[in-house]
Amino acid sequence: MTPDSIPPLDVSYLQNPLPDSAPVNYHPLNPISYLLRAALVYPDKLALAHPDAERPAFYSYSIWAQRVQNLAYALIQAGIRPGDRVAVLAPNSPMIADAHFGVIAARAILTPINTRLTPLEIAYILEHSEAKLILVDHECLHLIPHTNITTIVCHDTSRPGDPYEDFLSAGRMFSSERGWAGLDVEPDEHASAVLCYTTYLSFRINHESCYLWYYHSSPWETFEQWTVLSRVLPMFHAAGWTFPWANVFACATQITIRQVDYPQIWKHLLNSGVTHYCGAPTVQIGIVNDASKQPLRQPVSAIIAGSAPTAQLIGQLEQIGIKPVHTYGPFTRCYDQPTWTSLSLEDRAKLMARQGQSFATAENVRVVYPPKHEDDQELIDVPKDGSTVGEVVTRGNIVMKEYFKDPEATRKAFRGGYFNSGDLAVMHPDGVVQIMDRKKDIIISGGEASMVALIP
Repeated sequence: MTPDSIPPLDVSYLQNPLPDSAPVNYHPLNPISYLLRAALVYPDKLALAHPDAERPAFYSYSIWAQRVQNLAYALIQAGIRPGDRVAVLAPNSPMIADAHFGVIAARAILTPINTRLTPLEIAYILEHSEAKLILVDHECLHLIPHTNITTIVCHDTSRPGDPYEDFLSAGRMFSSERGWAGLDVEPDEHASAVLCYTTYLSFRINHESCYLWYYHSSPWETFEQWTVLSRVLPMFHAAGWTFPWANVFACATQITIRQVDYPQIWKHLLNSGVTHYCGAPTVQIGIVNDASKQPLRQPVSAIIAGSAPTAQLIGQLEQIGIKPVHTYGPFTRCYDQPTWTSLSLEDRAKLMARQGQSFATAENVRVVYPPKHEDDQELIDVPKDGSTVGEVVTRGNIVMKEYFKDPEATRKAFRGGYFNSGDLAVMHPDGVVQIMDRKKDIIISGGEASMVALIP
């Protein structure tokens, strides 16, 4: 840890207030407030642990908040202005965790990039996003094409002399100890915060969605300040399913691991007090089949999304003490029912494999018939018979803002005033959605949906 990561004794977590013209009964929803609250309430609590790197790093909430502040000032000093895109190419590590807050604190737009893409695909993203600065892990540097974009390399050391650490220190110096009060609050909660490239399109998420997405994470009823989250899911994938913000709302401890390494995952499940993690079914299969597997001494909750888990997988997880929480995007959760406790494991797992019902922060998810023609705006629900297939649609505060630079794709996706997901499903009599197929094919790599067909 560098000396510039240590906050001043008189640290304040109050940001520059909104103009006097702003209503007293309003504050813009912004995930930065999660971090500032956590640093105020639990300044000495372990926020970020990176134990398996060559140079392990451990940051309390007060120290991590200072590092995020330093990053925000460093970006501003580097010429980043509100609305500029800042690309991040890194595995799970402190830098990408920093970026989920520091980029937004600078009122810029975070653009996480999948480390499994090719240099040609990454070059397209950098050009398409018009990124003004790149934060890149040293192991991913070979993926960056020759570019005139300012590039900051992180060697993941947390020590002085690391280019990323020196960048943060320069930000601290540039701040002249103005602290959080010197960083303007984004006044518009509908302003873009994250630009994600996934599958075959890019989409923008606003500050309000980032803030509210914690509440779609709340199916983990015990997700509170004593939670220890093992960071298995890459933070570059759809902003880490929003958990980089959700775990901070809960003032939880986050353990980052650079890659999906099953013996390493089991080491933390058994020895690090892990209570929660999330991962696609492919990753969950690797966990239950690893040689290190053994029954857990404490209960662990695992959120499963990305594709439907099989009933067999759900049963295998339960048998070793992992409670599956099945969700579908930021829209639905399969809620346990009291009557299920009397069912056999096989029957209960079949029910849990369905995608479920809406989160509180989304409008009710519907399954509708496909349009009769391209411009058809009428949405007609399929019967709740568990067999008639239609398309999943939803709307509300946690739906993406738009497809970036693609108004035609946005228009089609928002047919009938709803987000048309492209997922084909049935609606069961109990109001539970079950995905059956997808209208468009995607490539799955390492348990994550990989971008395809981006290059014209």
